Amino acid sequence: MKIIVTFAVAALMLSAAPRNVILVQAQKTRVKKAVTYACPMHPEVTASKPIKCRKCGMTLRQVKADAEVTTPAPAPPEPDSFTAPKIPDVPITDQNGRRLHFYRDLVAGKLVAINFIFTTCTAICPALTATFRRLQTELGEHSGRDAWLISVSVDPGVDTPERLHDFAAKFNAGPGWTFVTGEKSDIDSVLQSLGAGVANKNDHTPMVLIVNDATGVWTRTYGLTSPVTMKKIIMDTAKSERPK
Repeated sequence: MKIIVTFAVAALMLSAAPRNVILVQAQKTRVKKAVTYACPMHPEVTASKPIKCRKCGMTLRQVKADAEVTTPAPAPPEPDSFTAPKIPDVPITDQNGRRLHFYRDLVAGKLVAINFIFTTCTAICPALTATFRRLQTELGEHSGRDAWLISVSVDPGVDTPERLHDFAAKFNAGPGWTFVTGEKSDIDSVLQSLGAGVANKNDHTPMVLIVNDATGVWTRTYGLTSPVTMKKIIMDTAKSERPK
């Protein structure tokens, strides 16, 4: 009987305690979350410091401290079309030392896929270039006849034609695939027009631009999309009609 009375008194005391006191006590147990950094392209890759993403090499960026990272990893971005920008027809040099003009010689009237790399990159660039190599294999006889590949260096001060030639050879790049360098101001204008200009070369975009210049249709896709899927996007872009 004494034990029952004791429990009853305790229950009454608990129910009589001010609600705000209970809330305050509960709040004291909450622990402030540490600052979290996440990859802009792979938000599932997080760390407590702004290190490099293990998947794409981009520098992780700070996210809101109280943000919950509970959503599953997203699939690679779906391709999306957008308004064709005006491309500057600046002089450039390819991996074979040929002096060309970017727009009139490489893009005008053609179906092209463009990515962005630099030869001293040890993060995502080798993977991007290897994907383009497999894409060229998938394109088969279409490569250099119906579709062309362009890799633009985001580090033209270092990437001489000779360096690009060796880089292209390393990945067994075939005809119809042009590696682009040139004067920094000219390359910067190309990068800006394509939405790929960055202050830090390590933060360059891992996207691929697919351009049907004859119809004015432009599409973006993730640079590590499977070569089979990328070929399909290119072929679909080839059949697209000029926007009305």
